[in-house]
Amino acid sequence: MQTRLDRLWTYTPVAARCLTCLMDRQLLSSIAHTHHPIAAPISEVNVNRLLHRTNRDPAARVLDLGCGECAWALQALAHFPSAHADGVDVSRYALGRARAAAAERGLADRLTLHERDAREFVSDRAYDLVLCVGSTHAFGGFAGTLEMADRYVRSDGVLLIGESFWQVPPTRAALTALNANEQDYTDLAGLIDLAEKVGWSPEYAHVSDAAEWDDYEWSWTGSLTSWALDNPGHRHSAKALAVAREHRDGWLRGYRGVLGFVTLVLRRG
Repeated sequence: MQTRLDRLWTYTPVAARCLTCLMDRQLLSSIAHTHHPIAAPISEVNVNRLLHRTNRDPAARVLDLGCGECAWALQALAHFPSAHADGVDVSRYALGRARAAAAERGLADRLTLHERDAREFVSDRAYDLVLCVGSTHAFGGFAGTLEMADRYVRSDGVLLIGESFWQVPPTRAALTALNANEQDYTDLAGLIDLAEKVGWSPEYAHVSDAAEWDDYEWSWTGSLTSWALDNPGHRHSAKALAVAREHRDGWLRGYRGVLGFVTLVLRRG
């Protein structure tokens, strides 16, 4: 089940699977994250705090699955000065921005980008730190991502995973806005239960607060709006405005204060 944090995907009919449609969605998604490349409702301060709590070696090997613009992986490289990271994502637009950001920060030589479905990524070595924040839909949800992580995380490694949960019992308006069922998410305690059931123990967690959510959502919708107004003749400008408007309406009238987000630092045991 998709986390719906990048809800752009819900605005395109399921039948629209041609390459052009896919590239259009990827472009709009990349634009939406212009002012908030961390594709989740988390501040940069708390990204750093979470990376610090992973307590990895300065030469750690890092994997970011569904990396988007590699905001997490790049910050990990800045935090661990001898580390190397692999970033995996299907969007060439997001990876292009990741490549540019890595060059700007002097981190390009320690980042390898892979344009492919995260489910198909294969590595001959295990990783000290695996990141999957806001991308668990690529593996069928939280439980599927925990299962997938066994392929990549070293026996003494860390999985840093971000997932949505019901902060309060979902309203009909929230379910409609998210195109979700009540069973699609659990509460926070339920997420911890799922992790422990398959052998992962939480060492730390950060629950995104209302300010982080508001910053993320206003940045998401605002980036699309600004781009559309600045590019009125572009073939996607009307679509960008429509997506921003519908997303904003669903958030403000639907899931604001209902859907929560937590980022967990997990280890085996």
